[in-house]
Amino acid sequence: DELNGQKTGRVVPTYLRPDGSLDYDQLYEDCEETNISMESQGSVVTHLLSQVKIGMDLTKVVLPTFILERRSLLEMYADYFAHPDMFVRIADQPTERERMVQVVQWYLCSYHAGRKSTVAKKPYNPILGEIFQCYWDLNRTDIGVEETEQQSLIADGPVPWCHGNQLTFIAEQVSHHPPISAFYAEHYNKRISFNAHVWTKSKFLGLSIGVHNIGCGIIDVIDHNEQYVVTFPNGYGRSILTVPWIELGGTVTINCEKTGYKAVLEFLTKPFYGGKKHRITGEIYGPSDKKPFLNINGEWNGVMEAKWADGKSEQFANINNLEIIRKNVRPIENQEENESRKLWREVTAGLRLNNVSHASNAKCALEHKQRMEAQQRKELGIPWETKLFQLDADDNWTYIKPLADRLSNTSRVNR
Repeated sequence: DELNGQKTGRVVPTYLRPDGSLDYDQLYEDCEETNISMESQGSVVTHLLSQVKIGMDLTKVVLPTFILERRSLLEMYADYFAHPDMFVRIADQPTERERMVQVVQWYLCSYHAGRKSTVAKKPYNPILGEIFQCYWDLNRTDIGVEETEQQSLIADGPVPWCHGNQLTFIAEQVSHHPPISAFYAEHYNKRISFNAHVWTKSKFLGLSIGVHNIGCGIIDVIDHNEQYVVTFPNGYGRSILTVPWIELGGTVTINCEKTGYKAVLEFLTKPFYGGKKHRITGEIYGPSDKKPFLNINGEWNGVMEAKWADGKSEQFANINNLEIIRKNVRPIENQEENESRKLWREVTAGLRLNNVSHASNAKCALEHKQRMEAQQRKELGIPWETKLFQLDADDNWTYIKPLADRLSNTSRVNR
């Protein structure tokens, strides 16, 4: 009713169910973004700037609701797998060298899907204990699966209603201060998984905002007992006083200790004068190599070229020709209370239907509830306990039931 109450927040008919209720699932699936201009929000921006100093940590600064992206950061991390076929293809490569090249190709193609909008917007800061889960259906011929093959559910997997030829994903907000998200993906039949944690550290840089992504991810190619450790680039929201845009910057490494292969990728920020946006360079080295056997140049949201050590050049990837595979999320009415889309549904509705006050009120209510629960735990001396991830000896947040462990347990039982 509140959403209907404002003229600017009039419910578009496509978001209504036959019974007249709001279809929150459709609100999330609608990817159309409304453009924002900071110049039209002058008083809000002025107030924001009055709270911050250059170099200041933005973790505790309340950002205006209108710059939010209509989804949780946990859901954004799922976009690393918008090309799930490229990810599972890592396990299909016959040699160590080809597997490393495939890892790099998947990685460099994994950023554009989460940053489709030309305008920089900020995903919701996940609530402590928030969870997001989804899965992808792969092109079955691409992954060598017969249509007639009977699929059984992987009941002990991260998304228990999925079968072995789907790529499944689950994420949890494991810490609020500092803000740390952990996420895990696996393809059961291809015996490959990915486990990562990211601590987002935001700083005010004057005319831009920098987000330092601290953490790492580990690709586990189980049949070859290979683990590829990847790091993440930093993110920057530029031109925050006019029309903000996003870019990535910094050095990323990908290392496989077992094989000795490594890659060094540079996400290049645009020079102040001239130069192109979104450029990357990359080098892939074999074991003990002093020089790379492969050099990569291009744009992470466009075309990338590969030049091999023997002088041969070819296209490494063309983002424009890649289909983004839609992730599947179970309906909000079937979700637990702490799942992202259910938690943030009223904020998303307010933003999509251009009722910013509704979105702001819903966001404030969520954040207030989180503060009250934290205060109560503090008074009672009850530590927060994560559900799906645990901290290991190396301070990495790891999924409690990774595929490698489950397969190992199964093989022991079957002996």
